[in-house]
Amino acid sequence: MAAERDLDLVLLGATGFTGGLTAAYLAEHAPEGLRWALAGRNPAKLAAVRDDLAGRFGDRLAGLELLHADATDPAGLAEVAARTRVLITTVGPYLEHGEPLVRACAESGTDYVDLTGEPEFIDAMYVRYHAVAERSGARIVHACGFDSIPHDLGALYTAQQLGATGPVTMRGVVRSAALASGGTFHSALGQFARPRQLRAAATARRQIEPRPSGRRARAVGGRPSRDPKLGYWLLPLPTVDPAIVARSAAALPVYGADFRYSHYAGTRTLHYAVGGAVGVSALVAASQVGPIRRWLGNRVPQGEGPSEARRAKSCFTVDFVAEGDGRTVHTRVSGGDPGYTETAKMLAESGLCLALDDNPPSAGSVTTAVAMGDALTARLQRAGIRFETIAG
Repeated sequence: MAAERDLDLVLLGATGFTGGLTAAYLAEHAPEGLRWALAGRNPAKLAAVRDDLAGRFGDRLAGLELLHADATDPAGLAEVAARTRVLITTVGPYLEHGEPLVRACAESGTDYVDLTGEPEFIDAMYVRYHAVAERSGARIVHACGFDSIPHDLGALYTAQQLGATGPVTMRGVVRSAALASGGTFHSALGQFARPRQLRAAATARRQIEPRPSGRRARAVGGRPSRDPKLGYWLLPLPTVDPAIVARSAAALPVYGADFRYSHYAGTRTLHYAVGGAVGVSALVAASQVGPIRRWLGNRVPQGEGPSEARRAKSCFTVDFVAEGDGRTVHTRVSGGDPGYTETAKMLAESGLCLALDDNPPSAGSVTTAVAMGDALTARLQRAGIRFETIAG
């Protein structure tokens, strides 16, 4: 169905901060001839975004089509989804706004890409729409920003470098000098406030999700410790990334026969590791109290972000250490500002990859490693995100 659409790609949410960065990236880097459009609920704001893009990147963008789409209007979303091969959305928190668009894409056979790092949303969408998307041929690909592309594709790259067939243990260690986006902060607050619902969604998914035959793949919780190879103090991270990596490993044999993955933040000193642990615990506790949660949310508004100069000073690294078949491999994924600039790049390149590249066959709710794999890694490398083998 998607091959007959009159648009290749639609971006929903371009009037927001990260959506605006994504629109600018597409305007600058999309190949000539790509049929793409902007969608949103406010025509005047969309027109202002289009005018800005035309002024910065060329008059050819003055004719960029604008589509009306409101997250509260399922019929309108279905109309937009039916016109395009790929739909990118930056409209979150996804627990509040995301389901109607996932449903529209799953039913119409349209590939879907988002930025969510919300485990409950990802699991609930799998339960409700994975089978629907499999039948239609749609690829529903969540977490296509800093959550979780560097970790998912980095783990895939590391597994490929290791080439083990037996048991594999792998850890990812994240370091970043950047501000978390307002959307990420609000999503985290929302998830921390819903532990019961989060567990219920995960349980419902486990009850229906197939397991690999003859292999195992799982995320395992680590403990605060000092990494003997990297020299960092490690703080386990309560993010969606380990689950995403484990799902890719369950689907692809390259990760070995028995794959275990742990995920950490890395700090140079014990002082920062302890401070980070205390900070995360305090945020989880505060999210349980409605007035405090709302106060924190008001302190970090959505739709706004740091200046270009501030983003230019930000960067990230994710180190991976994998052991298997008697070998140890150390790899690294690194880039610039993760919360905004690189996230917009990853999101846009994911949409372009689904629309234009020769990807592995897949359908349903799938990870970036399963849906795009090496094709997306190559795109990101050309765009300046580094994947390198340090030792091994």
